[in-house]
Amino acid sequence: MTSFDKLNAPPTRLKRSRASLFGGIACGVAVFVLCLLLAGGPVPLAVTIGLALGVAIALWVRLADL
Repeated sequence: MTSFDKLNAPPTRLKRSRASLFGGIACGVAVFVLCLLLAGGPVPLAVTIGLALGVAIALWVRLADL
């Protein structure tokens, strides 16, 4: 199959692996824990910021890792 044949081929959907799911979850948990450690304890504001950052990083890792 040449490069020109690939242009006319039907589009295929990329499959994400389970590794990107586990990697995203692990990164999200790590960011949450680091936010709590940097805040010095389970302060409600630190928990809220940590959860928001953790979810954002986890989603970014999951979606960016094709």
